[in-house]
Amino acid sequence: MTNSQTPADSAAGESLDAYLKTWAAASHGREGLATTIASLAGAGVALSQIIAGGPLSGALGSESGGRSAGGHKQRQLDVIADRLIVEALRKTPTAYYASEEEEAILTLDSSGEFAVACDPLDGASNIDCDMPIATIFSVFRATPGDATASFFRKGEEQVAAGYVIYGAQTGLLLTLGDGVAQFALDPKSRQFMLVSRNVRIAPATREYAINASNYRHWPQPVRAFIDDCVEGESGPHGKDFNMHWLACTVAEAHRIFSRGGVFLYPGDDRPGYQQGRLHLLYEAFPIAMLVEQAGGGATDGLDRILARKLEKVHQRTPLIFGSAEKVERIAKYYSDTEINRAQSPLFGQRGLFHN
Repeated sequence: MTNSQTPADSAAGESLDAYLKTWAAASHGREGLATTIASLAGAGVALSQIIAGGPLSGALGSESGGRSAGGHKQRQLDVIADRLIVEALRKTPTAYYASEEEEAILTLDSSGEFAVACDPLDGASNIDCDMPIATIFSVFRATPGDATASFFRKGEEQVAAGYVIYGAQTGLLLTLGDGVAQFALDPKSRQFMLVSRNVRIAPATREYAINASNYRHWPQPVRAFIDDCVEGESGPHGKDFNMHWLACTVAEAHRIFSRGGVFLYPGDDRPGYQQGRLHLLYEAFPIAMLVEQAGGGATDGLDRILARKLEKVHQRTPLIFGSAEKVERIAKYYSDTEINRAQSPLFGQRGLFHN
């Protein structure tokens, strides 16, 4: 990760539990949120053990026979992850739970303090490939007696957000509204241990992540930006770029937190894709909160993600996030009327800085 640390920041050996205990003790009323985060992390530890077993844990990538509320075919691991999270949250002051795997909002404890939204398993298509997959979570304060109002609000009202990524290592990135902390799972103690208190995203980048196979479907501003990147040193950016695509939003985010970059998943002209395919509540909101807390930017191309208000539980959105300079540059492509009128061919010579 790109870290900004002071000598006092090293805190070698500090566990997530100790970190949350210290944070909760600093101000009255934080205990419930600390308990909720600890339980979500505990579910991540349990899921990590199952994933580490791969095929020895069963046919995790096989279809369960159902479909998620988000529209994809459920895998066995989707169902397992959702169940683990629900079981963990029942032991916390969580009133309501919204998930990609659940059609409707679940009431866990109507007197609880919090509303938790999750994508229990981001990147499910990677299960059988031994590629990164993840759990994403978002936490709001619950509106007493009103499950819908607890989630139908602006992303900037989140009180915490984070993800657990299962890869070569199992990692946790967490924000409680004051910066981003990074943890790694110790395989011996099975505890998340603090790596950095202050993760920062590099302000500039030479990397972008996008599914280039959909080029012909993209809106013109996205085509123009990618065309300019492909031109490399001879183009308006004046430098060569690398492209990535892992089919897991969190895996791309984790790389961006580590070394900068920008991720683009725009809406496009395919049926069902006009409003994007990622989910505003349990994917875009938490990623955007983490990114902004680390000094980056997150938009739908036109508007800041955290300024948007949820209108449907499984609402879709385009999502662009990463290094602030590139996110701001892409926004200029969207606002340029000449680019929006253009119909340039693949890798043509029309971009924001071409005449």
